[in-house]
Amino acid sequence: MEQPWLSIGVLRAEKNMIAVLSGGTGSVKLIRGLASQTHDIKVISNVGDNYWLYGLYVCPDIDTIIYGLADLLDYDKGWGINKDTFGFLRQMEVFGEETWFRIGDRDAATHLIRTNMLKNGKDLTEITKWMCEKFAVEIRVIPVTDNTIETRITTNKGELHLQEYWVKHRGKDDVEGIQYIGADKARPNPEAIGAIQDSDVVVIAPGNPLTSIGPMLSIKGVRKELSKAKKKVVAVSPIIGTKAISGPAAKYLEAAGIEVSPYGLAKMYSDVCSNIVIDTKDKILSKKIESLGMNVYDTKIKMSGKLDEDALGSFILKQVRV
Repeated sequence: MEQPWLSIGVLRAEKNMIAVLSGGTGSVKLIRGLASQTHDIKVISNVGDNYWLYGLYVCPDIDTIIYGLADLLDYDKGWGINKDTFGFLRQMEVFGEETWFRIGDRDAATHLIRTNMLKNGKDLTEITKWMCEKFAVEIRVIPVTDNTIETRITTNKGELHLQEYWVKHRGKDDVEGIQYIGADKARPNPEAIGAIQDSDVVVIAPGNPLTSIGPMLSIKGVRKELSKAKKKVVAVSPIIGTKAISGPAAKYLEAAGIEVSPYGLAKMYSDVCSNIVIDTKDKILSKKIESLGMNVYDTKIKMSGKLDEDALGSFILKQVRV
């Protein structure tokens, strides 16, 4: 039986057909939507929000992708495992430890096994591949680098790791800047570069432009590869009007002096991307965005459920021409 995506322009049924730069819950929803059309996908994951907690190495974006594709994700929270228990955290409270980072028991097992594998000499790429196999996830998930990058938020009260700023302090303080510590020395994952080179379409998922996508673009080798391939790169906006669909993206963009709009996003991505998908409500901005040399496509981009995810994934594969 012929699959619906086989007749789409340059898209062909071959390995590495789609590469997705991913971070955050919005990215996971889009990946699920794309996966409803094809499993010829390689996901390149952000690592900038990885965090050491109780001696465990937590990789929120990688885990959210895997849990989402394994149909285990707690979508109410946007992270963690659905219907997880919290005996581990209750015991940590007894020991007098802070428990602001609410990891469940099954989630903690993921972090524990990852930490042990790191200590035994495995790199994050190998571990993530093994995790996908254990969770029966067919789609390849690739850390953008095996090196350490740390996204830090500069506030009016000092500098904080992203997790501390957004989760512990609930993003209350004013943002004055964002840094990607270690990005200047990070070596891009060869598998991530290969996925960009070999794919027919590269999708920049609708994650937070500065804290989910930004750390990956701050790696010189990744940005250079995307710039070379920009004609086949498609960004999906996480902004409708002047507001983020979810999360603090608008706050971060304002702090960076970037206009909070699909146009501001397009301008930010213009050196690595030639195509952008915006919401139909923002269609009036199409000509302005096209002045940047970008092709503009409009549809409903807010994903409130599986039907929306599948519809957006289908739209990208069937309507966006690269």
